[in-house]
Amino acid sequence: MSSRRDFVQQSATALGAMALGPLARTGAAHALTREPESASQPPVAPLNILILGGTGFTGPHQVRYAVGRGHKITVFNRGRRQADLPASVEHLVGDRMTGDLASIQKANRSWDVVIDNPTTLPFWVRDAGQVLKGKTKHYIFISTISTYAHYRTAGMDENYELAAYTGTEDPLTIKQSTGGLYGPLKVLSEKEAEKWFPGMVTVIRPGLIVGPGDETDRFSYWPVRIERGGEVAAPGNPEDPTQIIDARDLAEWTIRMAEQRTLGIYNATGPRSPLSMAEMLYGIRAVMPGSHDIKFTWLPVDFLTEQKVRGWSDMPTWLPMTGENKGWGRVSIARALEKGLTFRPLADTTRDLLAWFKTQPADRQATLRAGLKPEREAEVLAAWHAKPKS
Repeated sequence: MSSRRDFVQQSATALGAMALGPLARTGAAHALTREPESASQPPVAPLNILILGGTGFTGPHQVRYAVGRGHKITVFNRGRRQADLPASVEHLVGDRMTGDLASIQKANRSWDVVIDNPTTLPFWVRDAGQVLKGKTKHYIFISTISTYAHYRTAGMDENYELAAYTGTEDPLTIKQSTGGLYGPLKVLSEKEAEKWFPGMVTVIRPGLIVGPGDETDRFSYWPVRIERGGEVAAPGNPEDPTQIIDARDLAEWTIRMAEQRTLGIYNATGPRSPLSMAEMLYGIRAVMPGSHDIKFTWLPVDFLTEQKVRGWSDMPTWLPMTGENKGWGRVSIARALEKGLTFRPLADTTRDLLAWFKTQPADRQATLRAGLKPEREAEVLAAWHAKPKS
């Protein structure tokens, strides 16, 4: 196994609950989670915001939301333009991988806030610091919960043990994150941000980011697979926890954090209350037409291990609750909730994700980048049904 790393309509909620019984009903709060009216109110004053990135997964959501709230947005990236970004957005072109930040230097001006979306390497933050020092009052660094050393403990908060860098080379010289370096290098990137922008840093550590625009399929696998119907292989115990956050919820909250100039470190995943794999999968099923034809077969950890079916990659959004993963899916988001992090219903994420996915080229739709291939899933299910049951 891998080591680590709500429903809109009452009828949809009822369908999921009837299918699962009491377990699903305990998750009814997820079905009714709505963004409070306060989250959509216009800000007090417009901000001048520089977004490093801005055209990837969460970036366009940040841009559209910010412009809608009256902010002036500049994006810096390698020239990748999103056709649906507002016309008012200013584009600066460069490449952080090669240290080309000349367009920011030539702009020769300040921004109220800088949002750093794509950084995985410390030298990216150093370079940004060298050209932006003294030119912003707030630096928001998008990090990850992979900065934590392990997931042994449920409820781990922002003070939990961080992953240590054990490499032999100067981390500022590393040009590519490989193997187990992702978490440790993110930790060092956080520290680099505080070095260059002392007393003005917000660190946001998201969990698994999902929704329309996700190219990893680490959540998309489940809506796409469940919509296909039939018998669906489901991992482990139905009560095993999981955590996800819609990219739009993360993006919009990030902009609100900028408006409030909220500093500090915040875990950012969801939903608001604990979510089990069963609640998530039955919740996805509940919004599918013909959902009565969809059946989940829950496969225990020992069987999945025997079949060489891995958590996370083969069974997305899930890890076995053993060893360093005993606290998996139960990261504390109490601090973020206090600062206004909100969540849209799982049904909205599911429908919007599927609608986006169906606009992708046929070959992209035919090859999911995570989860079991159809033929492999059929083999695993056949092996399970053929296995003598004690």
